[in-house]
This record gives sequence, C-alpha cells and structure tokens, in this order.
Amino acid sequence: MPKLLLLEAMGNTAEYVLDAARDLGAEVIVVTHQDVHDDWYSPAVKRKIRENGKLVLTDFSDSESALRQLTELARAEGVTGVVACWEFLTPLVARLAADLGLPGNDASRALSCRNKRIMARAFAEHGVPAPRTLTPRTVDEAHRSVRAAGLAYPLVVKPAEQSGSWGVAVVHSDEELATAFAAAQSHLFQMPHGIPLDPHVIVQEYVGGTEFSIETVSVGGVVTPLVPYDKFTTGGARRAELGHTVPAELDEASVQTLQQAAVAAAQALGVTNGVAHIELKLLPDGTTRVIELGARLPGDHIVALMRQARGIDEARIYVQIALGLAPSLTPTEDTAAGIRFLVPPRGGTLRSVTGIGDAGAVALSRLTVEPGGAVRAPGDNDSRVGYVILHAGTAAEVNAAAAKVLADVTVDVG
Repeated sequence: MPKLLLLEAMGNTAEYVLDAARDLGAEVIVVTHQDVHDDWYSPAVKRKIRENGKLVLTDFSDSESALRQLTELARAEGVTGVVACWEFLTPLVARLAADLGLPGNDASRALSCRNKRIMARAFAEHGVPAPRTLTPRTVDEAHRSVRAAGLAYPLVVKPAEQSGSWGVAVVHSDEELATAFAAAQSHLFQMPHGIPLDPHVIVQEYVGGTEFSIETVSVGGVVTPLVPYDKFTTGGARRAELGHTVPAELDEASVQTLQQAAVAAAQALGVTNGVAHIELKLLPDGTTRVIELGARLPGDHIVALMRQARGIDEARIYVQIALGLAPSLTPTEDTAAGIRFLVPPRGGTLRSVTGIGDAGAVALSRLTVEPGGAVRAPGDNDSRVGYVILHAGTAAEVNAAAAKVLADVTVDVG
C-alpha cells in the first residue's frame, strides 16, 4: 500500500488531500503539533485521519531536528511520498523528499518558494517579469533604498515571509511607508508553530493592471500551466482577497502570456515535481508581472472550483506526483465556478448573516464564524465570516450571480 507523509493538515486544502490519498489507496501519516491538532483541525479532518492513517507529533520550529526525526520515521514506515498542506513547510518537504529519494522540488531552491526576498532575487536572475523589489531590514534603509532606486509612490509593502495577505499594504508617502514597515515586521514567528521568520521587509513598485492567479503542475521538470482565474481583492491600502472565478474571461493571447510567465516562475524557483500557485498581474499593454509563487495547492477552496469548472482535481494530482504516479491534466468539464467571501463591515461580535438566498448558481454557502463569535475588522483574509460557492455555465454568469448575492447579503456586527 502506498504511504503518504503529510506535513500539517491545517487549512482548507487538508480535506482535499486526505480524500485524494484515500481514493488512491494510500495510507496517510499526518505530522503536526498537538495543540494545532486539538485547536485548529476541523472535526472532518480529525475523522479522516482516524479512518485512513495516524498522527505523529514533531516540532516544526526546529527544522533541522524535524528533518532528522521525519527522515527516520519515513524510512521506518516505508513512506512512498511526501506532501504539505501548509506553505511554510514546503522547504522541509523538498529536503525530506530529496533525502528519501522521492519525487519533490529542488531542495537547494525550495526556500525561494516561501521567502519573498529570495524569490525576488531568483526572478531577477532568471529574467522572470516581476515588480522591481527592494529588501530593506530597517525603515531608514527602506527610505534610502527607495530614493536610490528611483521608485515613486505608491509602493507595496509586505513581510518577507507571511501568507494570507497578512501585512500587505499599498502606501503613498514616507509616513505610510514607516507605518506599514513596522506592521510588516511586527510578527517574526509564524504561529501557531513558532517558526522563525525572515525580518526583512519587501518594498516593491506598485504594478497596475488586473490581478489573476494560475496553477502549474510539474513532473520531472516539465511544467504545465492550468487555466488562469480571476482574483478579486479590496482596494485602498490593505489588499485582502474577496473571491475568485475559474476560469478568467480572457482572450487567448492574454491566457498564453499569463501561462508563459507562470511556467517561467516555476522553473526559476525549482518547482520540478509538484504543484505551484502563482499570482500575477496583466498590464494594459498586454505584458504581465509575477507577484509571487507558492509551491503548494491553492487555498480558498480553489481545488473545489477547478474540479467543478474543469474536472481537474489538483489535490489528486499533487498526491499522484508525490507517489510517483502519472497525473491526468485533461479537462473533462467546460463550465465556470466561483467563490465569494463574506466579510464584516467592522470588527466586533457577529450577530447574524442574512440574505444569501437560494439562487440557482449558489452551490454552497457556509459560515466560518458562528453568531456570537468575535470577528476582525476588514483588512486581511482572517476577517472572513463565511463564503458562498457558485457554479454556472460561464464566468460571466458566475460573476453576475455573485454580485447579486453580495448585494443582498447583510453581515450584522455588534
């Protein structure tokens, strides 16, 4: 029986990966922290682990110790594949796969898929179209480097290592830069695992245009792009994600431009056996800029959207590659699917969410915060209180239905 080592089953991709492993007849060993399992895992994930695997505990804050422990464990258990459901563990997965002689990404470049400072350098070295990027350690250094580089406001400020749009801000002055810099540098350990983070801050030129996302699949160094899809975000200084639609409505030339840039980004960062999630912008002149890449499955239930819209199961593909199996990338559907997140008007206590309705395009609606629960003010992805998934024949139909749903919904906060 194939045996899959899964480093962390936290997040909404975990259920998809556990289901894919079960369907492929693979036993799963999930590695986590005890408190993360107890406090962060959903009842469904805990049940799936009990039914088709077991739990192993380690300390991810000490990557070298974890590597030694998990290498010994994998050899003793006869592990045949290694994956992660959390971006911060993708470098460890690459190193572990290399030590075990299993399919994985280039371990020598794996940190560039997590650390945006190293990522920017790799993009520049390989000619990947990306925003001009500075990586200062202090706010004074940031001001000096911005002037020396001849960059002008607005600028984008973000932590070198974070996720979920946390700490990302668009700034328009030296004062706003200083405030955003301090915020981006305010968390130097990734919780709940206590993983130490790079204290540098990323300062980038602001790139206009329209934002999209795209996935790539790599097998033996051959990179195949999937369809680009829409990414909707808030405006203003903070850029949280509001939703996605698969696929994006684009002409063929624009699709090829985005796909070519995504392939170049995956190749530059050594994504040789696995999946990658890439965020890009398409400029009015038809060129593109790669914003960032993660060597992981996409979050935000994109796995479900891609399955609905194209019949492509990215979680199954990810597990197949890890186990040394040949995945199928042939679409079996030609429809569209979307997700829209429900966010509160302000922080406080959630009273109710009303008005979602039962329009034909709504496939699923779910609250992630129950009434009476605390909610955060809008600003990053942690402020969400729920989501709606929609399915229709075309992206235009999904987007129209989503606009109506959001217009009708009321999130009442006390």
